[in-house]
Amino acid sequence: MIRQFELVERVKSYDPGADEDALNRAYVFAMKAHGLQTRASGDPYFSHPLEVAGILTDLKLDDSSIVTALLHDVVEDTEATLAEVEQVFGKDIARLVDGVTKLSRLELQSEQSQHAENFRKLVLAMSEDIRVLLVKLADRLHNMRTLHFIKSQDKRRRIARETMDIYAPLAERIGMHRFKDELENLSFKTLNPDAYKSILARLEFLKREGEDLPERIVDELRRVLAEGGVEAWVSGRVKMPYSVWRKMQRYNVGFEQLSDIMAFRVVVATVGECYHSLGELHSRYPVVPGRFKDYISTPKPNGYRSLHSGIIGPERLRIEIQIRTREMHEVAELGVAAHWKYKQGEDQVDGRQYRWLRELLDILEQASNPEEFLEHTKLEMFQDQVFCFTPKGDLIALPRGATPIDFAYAVHSEVGASTVGAKVNSRMVPLRAQLHNGDQVDIITSKAQRPSPDWENFVVTGKAKASIRRYVRQEQRHQYAELGRQILQKTFRQEGHEFTEKALDGVLKKFKRDSVTDLYTTVGQGHHTAREVMQAVFPGERQKRRLQSVFPSLRPRGRASKPAAKDGAVPLKGLIPGMAVHFAHCCHPLPGERIVGIVTTGKGVTVHTIDCETLENFQDTPERWIDIAWDAASDETPHLGRLHLVVANEPGSLGSLSTIIGKNLGNISNLKITSRSTDFFEMLIDVEVSDVKHLTNIIAALRATSVIASVERARG
Repeated sequence: MIRQFELVERVKSYDPGADEDALNRAYVFAMKAHGLQTRASGDPYFSHPLEVAGILTDLKLDDSSIVTALLHDVVEDTEATLAEVEQVFGKDIARLVDGVTKLSRLELQSEQSQHAENFRKLVLAMSEDIRVLLVKLADRLHNMRTLHFIKSQDKRRRIARETMDIYAPLAERIGMHRFKDELENLSFKTLNPDAYKSILARLEFLKREGEDLPERIVDELRRVLAEGGVEAWVSGRVKMPYSVWRKMQRYNVGFEQLSDIMAFRVVVATVGECYHSLGELHSRYPVVPGRFKDYISTPKPNGYRSLHSGIIGPERLRIEIQIRTREMHEVAELGVAAHWKYKQGEDQVDGRQYRWLRELLDILEQASNPEEFLEHTKLEMFQDQVFCFTPKGDLIALPRGATPIDFAYAVHSEVGASTVGAKVNSRMVPLRAQLHNGDQVDIITSKAQRPSPDWENFVVTGKAKASIRRYVRQEQRHQYAELGRQILQKTFRQEGHEFTEKALDGVLKKFKRDSVTDLYTTVGQGHHTAREVMQAVFPGERQKRRLQSVFPSLRPRGRASKPAAKDGAVPLKGLIPGMAVHFAHCCHPLPGERIVGIVTTGKGVTVHTIDCETLENFQDTPERWIDIAWDAASDETPHLGRLHLVVANEPGSLGSLSTIIGKNLGNISNLKITSRSTDFFEMLIDVEVSDVKHLTNIIAALRATSVIASVERARG
């Protein structure tokens, strides 16, 4: 365990101006707060925050980060309060500790909703100060190093899966590849121990077989570069087990088929020497096609810069070469921590400076709930990338498989929403076309365009999906609100009352709604009936209805017991399919039949035939009835008609049945045998038809067939 003076000396070694008093106070405060608590390993609990602080000193972080690391568990796991932390260490430290404390609850939750909600808090906290994420990553890294002490296998796997899904990608996003590699490897060891042991054993075998092979390759590469006039620091390593496993999965090959499990780094002084080194190596050794990537001219979103190339190198081995400057190497190893400016006191690093983090915040604003946010964020973080350009030459990084719609939303949400077409490399392409590295994309927009719900089926970025879903939700809300307004207007008119929005303002609190539009929406969705709203506006209406039931002459004249089917029909055209309106399964209404709509809780309007027996259940709630009619001019979709048949049990019966329906342009979408005997089958068949006349023709054709004993429309 690191001693107090050793921790202070570590920080002072790279930051002579660090607040030594604050470090000492934090050490003592945390040690007293955790007291006799122990970890699963049996070690004193205080050893954990101390190790986390030690990890951060390796990154040379400022004293505030080290103090936060020492205190990050005191509020969660001890009797110390956030107010005490603020009183002793100030508001800045208290804010950081509070941020990390909220994130620590991720580990204590198993429910998906709570997991997602805490991840939402993580994004918000690190957007304000990226140090929250740095402390949390160091905390998770030490927990993963000691994960084997936890007895419960399920808990170990849950923590490992969470690390693989959330923390390793976040470490990669801020460029901390060393953290990412270790987190992934430790998670892999827990999640797939057999594969881990197998790959590790093979790597160990290769090391024993060619014990000095990496050194020989390093020496030859260094000599080749020196002969070309480049002074370089060269190092080599065998890739980690998880990296090897991922390659095997990605390319669907066995271990024996992987020939580039060794990676070598060439570190030089300048960018010019990077390309000079690349030229020297390419002129000396054969290049592996398709294995060259230039991350210097087009850096990754996390700031990573390097040249990557696959070559058949020394001793005819296929190896990977990474060429970078010293500064690039530091950024590649430490990521955001490499830019920390502790000496100038500029420790308020705002996470919003990172484009990917700004995009996560955009998704946070668009998503309707934490689970949706987590889903879209995983889309944003976990995919390989392609790099495309705007017509002006600006670089846009997207997940592999991205489309012009994803590109448009990456440029700006308004550009995405108004996209009507796209040119890729000066050629028009479909909006669902996949983009490739180096594509130049020109988005064509129109002010009249609106996002299409179909876009969600092929976009791959979280930002695009979240924006499209938000638009669809708004359209649904608008449709429900309009439907609810018309239902209320009709009910008020039938009861002889004037309909005004001012009258509704007074009952908003009763229904726990913020606006009249919200009330319209809930009525349109069926969560509240128009009768409930009217009785809230006119409390005496209930007594009036009671009197009307005793004295029928008091009922308003001209009011029908059932609504008519055509006059004053509520327009249904324009509703999002399947959302505001659906067809009843009890009667399967078809175009050409008289229909009526019933407002159903949580489903909007349910369409029934006018003679459906189910309507008797709604006789006491006439306010739920809506007069609707078929819009034949715009209805081109097939409708389901359900038939009940008795068919002879003999060879060819089903063939005759399907042939007759097919010849009459019907399509069987479902078939269920309800009973069978030696001579006959009874069955229900759903047939797609255009209208009731179409179904009648099919029924007539079936009745004329000898193998079919009877056929009727199924009801109920």
